[in-house]
Amino acid sequence: MSKTTYSQRKEKFTTDSEIEIKPCYHKIEVEDEQPGKFPFTRGVQEDMYRSKLWTMRQYAGFSTAEASNERYHYLLKNGTTGLSVAFDLPTQIGYDSDHEFADGEVGKAGVAIDSLRDMEILFKGIQLEQVTTSMTINATASTLLAMYVALAKKQGADISKISGTIQNDILKEYAARGTYIYPPKPSMRIITDIFEYCSKEVPKWNTISISGYHIREAGSNAAQELAFTLANGKAYIEAAMAKGLNIDVFAKRLSFFFNAHNNLFEEVAKFRAARRMWAKITKDLGATDERAMMLRFHTQTGGSTLTAQQPQNNIIRVTTQALSAVLGGTQSLHTNGFDEALALPTEEAARIALRTQQIIALESGVADTVDPLAGSYFVEALTNEMEELAWQYIRKIETLGGAVEAIEQGYMQDEIARSSYKYQNDIQNGEKIIVGVNKYQIEEKPMGNLFTVDDSIRTEQMAKLQQLKNERNNIEVKSLLNKLDGAARSDENLMPVILSCCENYATLGEIADTLRNVFGEHKA
Repeated sequence: MSKTTYSQRKEKFTTDSEIEIKPCYHKIEVEDEQPGKFPFTRGVQEDMYRSKLWTMRQYAGFSTAEASNERYHYLLKNGTTGLSVAFDLPTQIGYDSDHEFADGEVGKAGVAIDSLRDMEILFKGIQLEQVTTSMTINATASTLLAMYVALAKKQGADISKISGTIQNDILKEYAARGTYIYPPKPSMRIITDIFEYCSKEVPKWNTISISGYHIREAGSNAAQELAFTLANGKAYIEAAMAKGLNIDVFAKRLSFFFNAHNNLFEEVAKFRAARRMWAKITKDLGATDERAMMLRFHTQTGGSTLTAQQPQNNIIRVTTQALSAVLGGTQSLHTNGFDEALALPTEEAARIALRTQQIIALESGVADTVDPLAGSYFVEALTNEMEELAWQYIRKIETLGGAVEAIEQGYMQDEIARSSYKYQNDIQNGEKIIVGVNKYQIEEKPMGNLFTVDDSIRTEQMAKLQQLKNERNNIEVKSLLNKLDGAARSDENLMPVILSCCENYATLGEIADTLRNVFGEHKA
């Protein structure tokens, strides 16, 4: 009888972070770690999803506040348990809809919010004390948070009870995304002002969502996403402590935002390693309260992994990515619509994305026990290797003087660019297979029924702005903007003044321009 021979598909298998995958894994030494206990490798709660599922938070926002409000009510009706607001580019970079730079972008990448009046419409019929809201906003985070607080007060809410998150992570904007306004130093000042204000006035609010998501979208691998995100987080803690804030108080309100890509086991290992690393970082910085050492995070499935070719394939990709986030112990999750490589998601695509989470939660069984992959030889080894690789990057960042200096010197940007180039090159030469793109292609007709936003939205927003300026007390607004100018030139906390400006219907652009006049603009 002839001996059977086997041949491997490839000479070597690696994760996207170039960690080599062995043919077989054997028993390794694993610390006897418990869920809900330092260093939280196995999760930040003792029973995780057995008592409460993750928050199913679908990211949505487009066109006008009226249109987005409709979508929010649709999502809440279909089982979303938290709202997540996308803002258009002018809102993100501090321009009102009538600014010349806003032309062609109003309502496109998210909803246009020019003033408290738009915020009132955005959340019409939604009691802010009864939902948690995540807002993906960075350079203008202080203003959008102030508008949200002003609206909660108008609703009669106890602002000490409202909860949610602002992204508020400006460092990753310099490194990966680009929607910054002010230079790093004043930007860090605004962020720590928010930390201080919220710790006193809005204690349940997560004051920053330190984001690896956009670092990964820009082309980093998983280890870089992990390392650069935690390095940025460390920089925020150090800035807050330099301002005299107590790490055991403000660090409890820090949260993280990670990407989930297609390599299921690498992503699970990344999430587990992140918790362990952050616990060590915060402890080394002086935290003594274990709750200040917990890494709590939101996950979004990978937008850059979605393909315009055979878009229904994206449903399977999103499912795999969502599963990695749940197996990795996420606190909240957004699943992308299958059509998002082509346009904003339709209602059907948004519903399928939400149902994906619900089926994982209620039918798959993976939420029934804590950290179900713990003890897997492969997962435990990969967690250790992911952690070590990330520490190597962090040690390099420390030699450069920390995250801010590493960004100013272009280190993170260069590493992301190199990783992105390699990833695309691997796809082009067939080393990395993307089903429907470089293998198993088919003849396709253009996909119909895509969601579009009409350019007339800008005209509508401009009319609203003019009406607002005609109706508000412009003398009071000018006085408050002058007061904001003075506060920015001192060491006064900016948040109470920004809140007063918003309550009196100063526009987002007017507030941003006042701060631009003091701080200047960052030039890459």
